Amino acid sequence: MTLVTPVILCGGSGTRLWPLSRAGFPKQFLVLSGGGSNQSLFQEAVARVNIIAKSKEPGGEIDLGSTIIVTNEEHRFLVLDQLRELESISATLLLEPVGRNTAPALSLAALYAIQTSEDDPILVITPADQTIQNQVAFTKALQDCIQVIEGNQVVIAILGIKPTSAETGYGYIKRFGLKDSHNAYTVERFVEKPDTNTAQTYLEDGNYLWNAGIFVLRASTWLAALQEFRLDIFETSQKAWQANSEDSASSIRLVRPGRDEFKNIPSESIDYAVIERCPGSQFLVKVVELDAGWNDLGAWEAVWQVGNKDEGKNVVSGDVVLSDSKNCLVYSSSRLVGAVGLESIVIIETSDALLVADKSKSQDVKNIVAQLGTKNDELKDLHRKVSRPWGWYDSIDQGENFKVKRIQVKPGASLSLQKHHHRAEHWVVVKGVAEITNGDQVITLKENQSTYIPKGQTHRLTNPGGTPLEIIEVQSGEYLGEDDIIRIEDTYGRS
Repeated sequence: MTLVTPVILCGGSGTRLWPLSRAGFPKQFLVLSGGGSNQSLFQEAVARVNIIAKSKEPGGEIDLGSTIIVTNEEHRFLVLDQLRELESISATLLLEPVGRNTAPALSLAALYAIQTSEDDPILVITPADQTIQNQVAFTKALQDCIQVIEGNQVVIAILGIKPTSAETGYGYIKRFGLKDSHNAYTVERFVEKPDTNTAQTYLEDGNYLWNAGIFVLRASTWLAALQEFRLDIFETSQKAWQANSEDSASSIRLVRPGRDEFKNIPSESIDYAVIERCPGSQFLVKVVELDAGWNDLGAWEAVWQVGNKDEGKNVVSGDVVLSDSKNCLVYSSSRLVGAVGLESIVIIETSDALLVADKSKSQDVKNIVAQLGTKNDELKDLHRKVSRPWGWYDSIDQGENFKVKRIQVKPGASLSLQKHHHRAEHWVVVKGVAEITNGDQVITLKENQSTYIPKGQTHRLTNPGGTPLEIIEVQSGEYLGEDDIIRIEDTYGRS
């Protein structure tokens, strides 16, 4: 029986899908794939790889191991919340203290897989932010890749997407020779993102495939190839792994590499560090062609491509009214959006930002994000409504020396014991029951009751009940930034 371990790479910030996707809530946690799905891209990715053992072709059973999810420490609660909505998924979270691209992420997964298994498992590695329309074809292609790997320690299998256009935003895989018994071709070389004319040549040639970044290989193969081609990443990854610590949340293992050691790992992608160096080496690369409606949703135009279209080929979400418009993507999250006489336009409305763009220029949204970054604008990374491990807060109003938030706390959850140097706070309970630590006092407040927390006072908000707690918080002071929080004690390890 072949041991197969899914690996979900759940990093990235999805800046080209701003303002819906931001660093605090990136695109993999959004519902974007169309087709009536109510699952996020991350949830779809987890579910997609966890059914590959259910319809194995003759030739051996697949023993599917616990899913390894590599994500940022700051996103662990988003991952945990969305995992709870999936049925019968066993998972371990490997938590990166900072982003170091996909090569170090896969290195952590390989080291963990070898340490926790008696075998040398086959890893099925996929990003968390792609969409696949044909699950049957995807499952069959992965099973072909697994059969390619079985019995061979130095083969890497990769899924190549049959191109549908002369796309310049993807890397390409050139195959050669005849297809083997597992529907795999040998990879001759990898090609970087081409210009338009070169991409058209690749499309007409028929031997070039898009590189989707979906790999199948043994854990030991990755580590051996990494040691061969990028010894610096191999050695620093090992040091970070040797300094790991572990705890758990809701029976899910949380494993953290050494923080300082991990920061010393060079940032590099799987492709650049290893895969593109393999053709012609001892590490043979095979490619299985995938024609399954794949899309990496790398820009708003791609979201339009996979969306459900009306008679005018418009894709709409939320409270939207269109007239005499076609080929548009319009998303509304908080208010009515109307559009008249538009063609090939993207409109994305959130509670705190509005994007209007030519659909063909949607890749350039990253330029808007870059400009926000130069101004240190919080809207670059955070929505008005911000998820937290204990619940969420929504900044509903702000002016000179004041800010108003609506805060919801999950049943049984608690904010950190904290204080602020520059602001005082007024709390009014509007729903549920609050247990409040205010200096030396611990008080209980019900709906329509309130308390005042002076500047510098130690305080904490807890929901002791079985239903969500909601309060209105009014901050007042000379500085109201989110970094004016001194955590003294925290249930979630942030102090």
